Amino acid sequence: MRAVFGIDVSKASSEVAILVNGEKVHGYTMPNDAIGFSRLLDDLKTVHAPEIIFEATGVYSRRLQAFFEDNGYAYTRLNPLEAKKQLDSLRVRKTDKIDAEKLAQTQFVLNRKPTYVQEEVYQHLRDLSRFYQNLTEDIVRAKNRLHKVLQVTFPELESILSTPTGEQYWNLVMTFPCKDLVLELEQDVLEDMIRNSTSKRISDKRVAYLADKLVELANQSYCAVKRTSPIMEEVRYYAQELLTLSERRQAILDKMVSLAQSLPEYEILLSIPGIAEATATSIIGELGDIRRFQSANQINAFIGIDLRHYESGNFLAQEHITKRGNPYARKILFKCIHNIASASHNNPCHIADFYEKRKRQSQTASTKPHTIASIHRLIRTMYYLIRHNKLYDYNLAKSQ
Repeated sequence: MRAVFGIDVSKASSEVAILVNGEKVHGYTMPNDAIGFSRLLDDLKTVHAPEIIFEATGVYSRRLQAFFEDNGYAYTRLNPLEAKKQLDSLRVRKTDKIDAEKLAQTQFVLNRKPTYVQEEVYQHLRDLSRFYQNLTEDIVRAKNRLHKVLQVTFPELESILSTPTGEQYWNLVMTFPCKDLVLELEQDVLEDMIRNSTSKRISDKRVAYLADKLVELANQSYCAVKRTSPIMEEVRYYAQELLTLSERRQAILDKMVSLAQSLPEYEILLSIPGIAEATATSIIGELGDIRRFQSANQINAFIGIDLRHYESGNFLAQEHITKRGNPYARKILFKCIHNIASASHNNPCHIADFYEKRKRQSQTASTKPHTIASIHRLIRTMYYLIRHNKLYDYNLAKSQ
């Protein structure tokens, strides 16, 4: 007897269809909570080796997935696009009940393999990676908003340091949101406030230089609002927000590094020139256990850089990447290529050599064609090194 459970997962509830030897014997709606899962567990215990099929629906299917893993049941989690392609030819009408039944029906034909369950550390790294990416987006947003309001109060302050970012700069912005707060202070008081603007040790010569420059910028500035304007509070708010977000992001990165250090692929990725801690941990978090892939081309499809090919008669369409995979991983690897290219001035890498070669050959001003090709080269390199547990060697890679 072969029993298949097809489950269509929604936000608050799921449709369950139970088929035995191809015939539906039961179906019901269950809430996605402990009560609903308890009922499902009772049904699973009534059959031997149940096959469980459901479609990944982001955060909504995470609890169901955890329930199966906690109770020791293998399951098949389908990619939404994969499920759509498999079910489209069968369904005339679409409802949650029909989808659950069709998921189970197709299992008798397709015999899908159970989903590979990774070690818990990979899931933790993925969650932390997403948190890290969200914090980075929040930092960019807060920087843009701070820049906007600072143009009204004290835009010259952005040139006080080499780059308008970091702990010291944001503390200076909070302390001096307008020029009047600089000009009313004595030199020694101003220097003390600058000295206290950073947790790092700073020389007296540097403090005096920053104080003189701050006074010079204040004398040049013209504030568009009065000191009593609410915009002053807004400037301080965004500067404080950036300090908080930056500290939290660093704490998340430290956690990611602490977790990743136990994995052999962490040191392997760090051995590739241009890949540092943040990039290495994010790659592991988004790609997971690379050993579960059968080839580097599967990783290409996983992140969506595999090419879409369309040919009909004498017409051959221009090939483009599908962009159907993991967008976070695609973004990380896209930036990684440019980091590798930048680092190649001091640390040579065959991927950077390939990137520069394809860049010269490219007939378009866009960086995407040769960057995508370089991402594929990077994926092949990572896949080989991790599968064979080897560190990167430029001379060896160059000779291949």
